[in-house]
Amino acid sequence: MIDLHCHILPGIDDGATDLELSLEMARAAVADGISVTACTPHIMPGYYENTGPGIREAVAVLQGHLDRENIPLRLVTGADVHLVPDLVEGLRSGRILTLADSRYFLFEPPHNTAPPRMEESVFDAMAAGYHPIITHPERLRWIEDQYGVMGSMVKAGAWMQITSGSITGRFGKRAQYWAERMLHEGLVHILATDAHNMRGRAPSLANAVHLVSERLGRQAALDMVLTRPQAVLDNALPSSVPPAVGLTAGHDKQAGRKRLFGVF
Repeated sequence: MIDLHCHILPGIDDGATDLELSLEMARAAVADGISVTACTPHIMPGYYENTGPGIREAVAVLQGHLDRENIPLRLVTGADVHLVPDLVEGLRSGRILTLADSRYFLFEPPHNTAPPRMEESVFDAMAAGYHPIITHPERLRWIEDQYGVMGSMVKAGAWMQITSGSITGRFGKRAQYWAERMLHEGLVHILATDAHNMRGRAPSLANAVHLVSERLGRQAALDMVLTRPQAVLDNALPSSVPPAVGLTAGHDKQAGRKRLFGVF
């Protein structure tokens, strides 16, 4: 599997605090079946002043440690990108990193308040040739009031990334409800760990993949952790990969509804 969202770099944001924890997370990822991890620290002016060159250096250093420790995990560059006025300019200059230097980038909306220009920023980035992947929308505090925005952005071509822990219940019933609803409505493209540590946010995908397989079928789950992530690493066109799918006539819709609306 390929994990496109992980805060594994040591001492660079609110993820791994030191090298020892980074190595522990890497070992856990490999044990879970993850072979490639995108290192995606926050780029958040005023809080985490990370830049492309600094992240690249940190990834190279950590990869060297993994290789010396014989941990078979390949790291690629990336960032968890927050909304900034000069987003497109930052992507073009390399100050803000895309995933593995592709057209795809992780776009993290503000957690507590819906930004007034989020859709416009997403569309501007797409018009400039970039492809945003909206991170963990199911965990946003304002998703109830702005849920239609998610569908609008997906219809326009943006991708959505759900956190594995939301599906397994790690983030509570509310996040689990919205994760399941988005899955059932065919709005989810990528499943990732958003791992930060080994306590409550470890790099685990396998359990969530199993749950998605039960709901949508194994191929739909694999598309979220392998097919589309590999397309990101290959910088393939979004149109070249299978579209996101939800519940179809071949699935038990009644059981799905019961589970979906019973969780929140």
